[in-house]
Amino acid sequence: MPINEQKILTDIDSRSWEHPADKAALATLKQIPGFDEIIKLVFGLTTEKSIKLLHLSSSIRTSPNQFPVLHQQIRKIAEIFDWNYIPEVYVTRSPFFNAGVYGVKEPFIVINSHLVSSVSKDELMCVLAHEMGHLISGHSLYKTLLWLMVNISITALPVSDLIVLPIIAALKEWDRKSELSADRAGLLAVQNEDPSYSVLMRMAGGDNPSELNMNDFFLQADEYENSKGLIDGIHKVLNTVWTSHPFPVIRLTELRNWIASGEYSKIIGGDYQKRGNNQNRISDDIKNSFEYYKNETEKEADPVLQAVKSLGEGVGKIGEDISDTLKKFFK
Repeated sequence: MPINEQKILTDIDSRSWEHPADKAALATLKQIPGFDEIIKLVFGLTTEKSIKLLHLSSSIRTSPNQFPVLHQQIRKIAEIFDWNYIPEVYVTRSPFFNAGVYGVKEPFIVINSHLVSSVSKDELMCVLAHEMGHLISGHSLYKTLLWLMVNISITALPVSDLIVLPIIAALKEWDRKSELSADRAGLLAVQNEDPSYSVLMRMAGGDNPSELNMNDFFLQADEYENSKGLIDGIHKVLNTVWTSHPFPVIRLTELRNWIASGEYSKIIGGDYQKRGNNQNRISDDIKNSFEYYKNETEKEADPVLQAVKSLGEGVGKIGEDISDTLKKFFK
């Protein structure tokens, strides 16, 4: 669909596109004992203003005169999502293919210069909409928290590593899952599957389109998905655990499955959840999220997932012990 013909998704609520794994991981994160206290401690040491000043001093803020395409696209994306807040967009010098959203009261988007110079106009809009999806879903608070916890010294926090490191690990797990939701937002804004797929291929290393074949990349994703032996499962877990994003082939598979489910077409057709209808939102989200995981585990042949499922009760007991310790600490 040409860039000026996208449908406006009036009053759309982010729940319409949020991935169940994202919701479940965030719900789990919020239940970690001491999590609220960590938020207060971290934001007490610094502010989002410091991050904003960092980019104001070292990056280029888009405007009608600086990166005008980006400046125009973020406004178009806000219009498509019927969102009245238009975030500032900064381009920062970096050789890495990445972008991010930061801030709480006034979130803003940062895109690396290598990404801007490497992609097509539609792919760029897809990336911007991906970040806008994070913003609309309220992800920027937790992404900013993760950035601060990783980039400031842990010793600055008056708490034990026993508390901080598990929270960082849980934030990283949620962060990976949140990308699956944001990928859907990118597709909903561009309303064309090809840029969503091709930008993931570029992320995997495909700088030169003439050297790439989308069907081969689909086959590659299928091969990864079908590798379900015990050793394969162990390697998948170990390869993923400290990464900031799910692997491109995983994101590709998840996005294709969402399109195949018919949910994407329903939203484009006007059948979606609207803002303001928040009745039973939290309970329904948690119920649907854990139902998703239950169904995925039951149909999954991966021995590692089955082992993790069996391990749950033991981990829960450890969690209760840590919870008791933290409650005493924060009294």
